[in-house]
Amino acid sequence: MITDAVLQFLAAFFGTIAFSVLFSVPKEHYPLCGVIGGTGWLICWALIHVLHIGVVEANFIATVFITLASRIGSTVRKCPVTLFLIAGIFPEVPGIGVYRTIYYSVQENHEMGLYYGRETLGIAIAMVLGIILVFEIPQKTINRLFGDKALYGRK
Repeated sequence: MITDAVLQFLAAFFGTIAFSVLFSVPKEHYPLCGVIGGTGWLICWALIHVLHIGVVEANFIATVFITLASRIGSTVRKCPVTLFLIAGIFPEVPGIGVYRTIYYSVQENHEMGLYYGRETLGIAIAMVLGIILVFEIPQKTINRLFGDKALYGRK
């Protein structure tokens, strides 16, 4: 179980970094992008496989973590949140769900096509709601908690 978790984290970590390269994220941000994406995926994987939480709920919780970590990272690093959010959310994107939906629809297995279609749509909606929820936190609150003065003391 521990070996599986480490492998899941590493795969998501390096996948996120590869995605960061494709989207021209500055090199100094690769490690943080990888940690955010890898940890977000590990949270999702652990919720599904260890705690047996539903796929949609696990993706929601992981998306909330990724979005919050991205906002904190952007505040600390003084760069746009999209650098971390777009790269970090990459492991959560339900690409296999879209593939299975289309595959089963083409194979005329409508029951399975609908099952995966509903699941994929649920994951996508959960991701959007997770991002919206965290972005409702005012930036002043994030700055107050994680900005320069909070990290290094009042000047």
